[in-house]
Amino acid sequence: MQKLTNKEEEVMKILWRLKKAFVKEVLKEMKGDKPHYNTLSTIVRNLQEKKYVGHEAFGNTHRYYPLVTKEAYRKKFVNSTIADYYDNSYKSLVSFFAKEEKISVEELKEIIDLIENKK
Repeated sequence: MQKLTNKEEEVMKILWRLKKAFVKEVLKEMKGDKPHYNTLSTIVRNLQEKKYVGHEAFGNTHRYYPLVTKEAYRKKFVNSTIADYYDNSYKSLVSFFAKEEKISVEELKEIIDLIENKK
């Protein structure tokens, strides 16, 4: 599974949310600087070549749908980020968020409870 570009990830997030969509529907859902229709169509075709999306043909147009789940993508790239930036240490990852004040003591206690209750 290849890492996606930022625009490809944006398109996939829309397809995960909509389940199935035509390019014009994806374009309508995009925020901020919207690409030209043809550019977006190329991005979607690239996602298809990478085996992230499939399509159903309706005459000359296609409706696209995800072949890769959001969960599978997230798992693959969260694990690779932890390996690349935190030496495969989830403790280092959590420590980073604690030092950056991105996670509270209450949230850490909830995580501990989740871990303890899973055993």
